[in-house]
Amino acid sequence: MLRLSGLKLPLDHPAEAMPAAICDRLGLDPHELLGHVVVRRGNDARKRSAIQLVYTVDVDLADEAAVLARFAGDHDVRPRPDTDYRFPAIAPAGWQGTRPVVIGAGPCGLFAGLILAQMGYRPIILDRGKVVRERTKDTWGLWRRGELNPESNVQFGEGGAGTFSDGKLYCRVKDPRFLGRKVLEEFVAAGAPEDILTEAHPHIGTFRLVTMVESMRRQIEGLGGEYRWQHRVDDLVLEPQGDGTQRLRGLVLHDGSVIEADHVVLAVGHSARPTFEMLHRRGVFIEPKPFSIGVRIEHPQSWIDRARYGQCAGHPLLGAAAYSLAHHCANGRTVYSFCMCPGGRVVAATSEEGRVVTNGMSQYSRAEFNANSGLVVGIDPARDYPGGPLAGIDFQRHWESLAYVAGGSSYWAPGQTVGDFLAGRSSTALGEVVSSYKPGVTPTDLSLCLPPFVLEAFREALPVFGRQIANYDHPDAVMTGVETRTSSPIRITRGKDFQSLTVAGLYPAGEGAGYAGGILSAAIDGIKAAEAVALAMAE
Repeated sequence: MLRLSGLKLPLDHPAEAMPAAICDRLGLDPHELLGHVVVRRGNDARKRSAIQLVYTVDVDLADEAAVLARFAGDHDVRPRPDTDYRFPAIAPAGWQGTRPVVIGAGPCGLFAGLILAQMGYRPIILDRGKVVRERTKDTWGLWRRGELNPESNVQFGEGGAGTFSDGKLYCRVKDPRFLGRKVLEEFVAAGAPEDILTEAHPHIGTFRLVTMVESMRRQIEGLGGEYRWQHRVDDLVLEPQGDGTQRLRGLVLHDGSVIEADHVVLAVGHSARPTFEMLHRRGVFIEPKPFSIGVRIEHPQSWIDRARYGQCAGHPLLGAAAYSLAHHCANGRTVYSFCMCPGGRVVAATSEEGRVVTNGMSQYSRAEFNANSGLVVGIDPARDYPGGPLAGIDFQRHWESLAYVAGGSSYWAPGQTVGDFLAGRSSTALGEVVSSYKPGVTPTDLSLCLPPFVLEAFREALPVFGRQIANYDHPDAVMTGVETRTSSPIRITRGKDFQSLTVAGLYPAGEGAGYAGGILSAAIDGIKAAEAVALAMAE
């Protein structure tokens, strides 16, 4: 088959318009087109009065070679790539070796465990949190009653932080092996809607993610894998090597028990701070990494829909509108939107007592009243938090603690209207836009819990964004602080074999290790780590 990209059709085109457009684009007579399959569908909304759907399609032709020769050099016309996934190794029948261990049951750990199980290696998966349904109850305890469980919350437990998010399933990582396709196909097999295979910006939403991770857990267990919940890893058993490095031999759990292990995928999330501290103390090589800090900003979804889609707002094929913004400021900082959640809500995402952290989530329908997004400023170690590999964690904790106090020391979040923020005055009440954050928002002054350079950058960027999206800088739009967990503040550096530079047998992976950002990229990295483990075990 041949793959054709960039095929544009009107928003309300009839079904028969597709084959006609394919024939027109490729210069074919209708009888030369034997069939077609839609691979991806997006939209081009740059002209709001004439929004177009943009397709990638695989087409079956009577003479594919002739068409490819005619369009040689056209990157939109090429042979269909091979997207099938192939295992790099398979455990021998009856394999009884030391089982690989995966630490963490988020997207990275989930797919590392799944691939290892599918290859026959019967992994043990450890997580400090609980199964997803119990974890959901604990998370709602914070949102509804202001009661935090430090071991079971938005960050820790089955499904990882991505479970309470918009469930976005796209990323910007290069994927020459189409591992992302493997991830999407496994999600569909676990109950995700099939349209995630074709939508340009697929998402799932929180409630569907809950049932999917349960289904995938059952598959892993059915293949001989084993989950152990509320098992926090507090130390490593290490054997010194002659070259100054160490070899992993086991894991010490919170109750003092030891698990024999010499191949461990470290798939902890970006908030596993005590784990990072333990790894650093035990000689695992860690270096500081850039991340971002800011707020969540909310607008009525209808404002964003009208600004992005004009008279087409509300069209069922378009759904709730999203946006992506960035502005380079005079102070050398960059302000950008992060993890935009159409038709969603702002949620409490702390994992430590006495701190406030915000994040965003949506359901599959994206039907709630507000749109929200992280509005963040990029920061870097040398400039903003020098002092060692773990200095970024101290930086995050500092501002999260100030946000807790500014919100009233009760897990309510500090909030400020855009109008008050730009005027430099504290908010005493919110306006037309009702914040979705639970357990609640305390109107105040965000300068109490954000660095001055962030405030300066926001004051420059908001009017710029308001010229790009109508009402973005509306006086009643709400900013809720603080957003600090945009990505891991550290990188657990690994070699080409995916193992730690200083501890053989330890495979740092995913978002917490500094190698991913979001569900899809974390899952892809989990697959790669599992493959590396399998190849090492097969030697």
